[in-house]
Amino acid sequence: MAIKNIALVAHDNRKKDLIEWVEWNWEVLIGHNLICTGTTGEIVQNTLAKKIGGHKHLSLQRLKSGPLGGDQQLGAKIVDGDVDCIIFFWDPMQPHPHDVDVKALLRIAVLYNLPIACNRSTADFIISSPLLHEKYTPVLKDYSAYINRYAE
Repeated sequence: MAIKNIALVAHDNRKKDLIEWVEWNWEVLIGHNLICTGTTGEIVQNTLAKKIGGHKHLSLQRLKSGPLGGDQQLGAKIVDGDVDCIIFFWDPMQPHPHDVDVKALLRIAVLYNLPIACNRSTADFIISSPLLHEKYTPVLKDYSAYINRYAE
């Protein structure tokens, strides 16, 4: 089984939804390395700790809160190849002070061809995919023509 680096992120109004999803999928999640932003990381860690007790080690890295740079930290991890997929329950009905960071995170995930779930249905498809348990290398588009066009 391939161990994946799975990022879990949720806006405040979607944290409850993400935690319900984590509780439903905890047995799969604990077999992977988890990366979370801010408060989401604390809630996920507490939820999984209750599920696994002291019987299994939990690999969870907590980044800064999204508005305090966590989205950018996660984007850097994507660029460095340290993220395999993202579960990001974002709130489409609420404006956020860090909307530009969220847009940049989504852009970089698409640029690096990572699977990204922005809702529970897509998250369910990702976590139930046989590819989650296999080695998988996303095909990357060559953007050098774009870079050369705008280089000074």
